[in-house]
Amino acid sequence: RRRAGTENVAGIAGFGAAAEALSADSGEAARAAALRDRFEHAVRARAPEAPIYGASAPRVGNTSCVGMPGVAAELQVIACDLEGVAVSAGAACSSGKVAASHVLRAMGPGPAAAGEAIRVSFGWASRGEDVDRLCAAWFGLYERSCERARDRRAPLAA
Repeated sequence: RRRAGTENVAGIAGFGAAAEALSADSGEAARAAALRDRFEHAVRARAPEAPIYGASAPRVGNTSCVGMPGVAAELQVIACDLEGVAVSAGAACSSGKVAASHVLRAMGPGPAAAGEAIRVSFGWASRGEDVDRLCAAWFGLYERSCERARDRRAPLAA
C-alpha cells in the first residue's frame, strides 16, 4: 500500500559518501576520544565532585558533558567564551535555547544539576592546546567559585 516516488538521489549519495568517509576514519575517532579523556581526567583530578555525565556508559567518543556544582551552565559558557573556547549548554538538538538539556534530564540529574552542565565536543581540528585552554578557562571559573563559597562560609570578623 505504498506508492513509488522519486528517490532522494542526492541524499543517498551523501549518505554513501559519509559512510565511506567514516570507514576511512584512520584513527580520527580515537584521537578525539583521547582529547575528551584528557579533559575528563583533569576534571576528576581537580574537581572530583564535578559530575561527568555518561562517563560509565557507551557514548560518542568526541563529546563530554560535565557539571560544575553551584555554577550555572550559562556562566560556564561565558567564561569559556571569554578565553576563546566554544562550549555549549543544553542538548545538541536544541542549540540556541537556554533551558537545561532535556537529554541530560532524562539521564537522571534533577533540574538544578542539569542546569549546571556544559557539553564539550572535540573535532577534527581540536588539538591538545585546545584542551589546555578549555581546562584553564573551566578551572579558572571553578577556583573562583570555590573561593566565593569559602568566603560565604567564613565567620564574620569581630
